[in-house]
Amino acid sequence: MAVLEVIGIKKTYTSRFGTNRVEALKSVSFRVESGEFVAIMGESGSGKTTLLNILAALDRPTGGTVVLDGLNLANIKESSIAQFRRDNLGFVFQDFNLLDTFTVEDNIYLPLVLSGTPYREMQDRLRPIAMRLGIPGVLKKYPYEISGGQKQRAAVARAMITDPKLILADEPTGALDSRSSDDLLRLFSEVNGLGQTILMVTHSVKAASVAKRVLFIKDGEVFHQLYRGENTNEQFYQRISDTLTMTATGGEVK
Repeated sequence: MAVLEVIGIKKTYTSRFGTNRVEALKSVSFRVESGEFVAIMGESGSGKTTLLNILAALDRPTGGTVVLDGLNLANIKESSIAQFRRDNLGFVFQDFNLLDTFTVEDNIYLPLVLSGTPYREMQDRLRPIAMRLGIPGVLKKYPYEISGGQKQRAAVARAMITDPKLILADEPTGALDSRSSDDLLRLFSEVNGLGQTILMVTHSVKAASVAKRVLFIKDGEVFHQLYRGENTNEQFYQRISDTLTMTATGGEVK
């Protein structure tokens, strides 16, 4: 069953006086099945960030349709978009987006607080997630008191606590050292193994190699995809790397 359907998405930016038009997305179509872990790769300017913003209902496409769990995003009223995001989407950002004036625990609770969830229910939801992510010991600390890896785990906990239909991750390893990146990628694999659907935008071949499928975007279009199949992370890494090399050199992508 498809959690996400992206059908012919286009996005054109026009300058103030209409003299310049930039096609950020030309015609992007793909599906994400329930329980999948999909990575999207592309060079800077390829359109992947624009695509992520549209999927997150932060921007509207010029054309095409995005359907999340059977709901056409175009049919959501502007006044209901924020609630829609809280109820259906989890977000993991490169720079964590944690509030330094809140404890780690309160940062994780934030989407539930905004939706009016009772405190006891918030506690019951957080307890197993914190144990799974290995962060019970930092919940009462503030973001500036913990490591980058712990901040990213807190961000993952915040994304998971609403039990979202889809987690959107934007360069989640971009601000982490290699060890913390490895820990986060193992964590993503574990979370995905529990049935959580994840869509990740990344420049990192290593990050993409833990996904089950990789979509490659170039000049505003999906031009190729790779399935993991029975490949190990190392084998999938090599296949992704080879594809990027062929793309950069103008060779034929197989």
